[in-house]
Amino acid sequence: MPHRGTTGPVGGQVHTPWGYTYGVNIPDTDRDDIIRRLRRVEGQIRGVQQMIEDERECNDILTQFAAANRALSRAGFKFLSATMDQCRLHPDEADESGYTYETLEKMFLRLG
Repeated sequence: MPHRGTTGPVGGQVHTPWGYTYGVNIPDTDRDDIIRRLRRVEGQIRGVQQMIEDERECNDILTQFAAANRALSRAGFKFLSATMDQCRLHPDEADESGYTYETLEKMFLRLG
């Protein structure tokens, strides 16, 4: 089922200040999982901010930085995995939307 601004399984044309672009429509279960992960990261970051304000132990703060970083990375990989799965299921629409194999590979390497 398409989300805001999308019209198809891979993506619909969306106008941005930079021109027209295509978005990805991932399944609701994946979207909800990614949002949940991002909210968890958001809470971790707020916790790190509070630890710094409270002048907590450096090692404890760095441990939380590392945990937030890992959690954010996992959310990014989950998003990319869902995107690639949609492209695999709808290759013609993916190609038309600009999600070519080369584009997906570049996206993957940006996360690494």
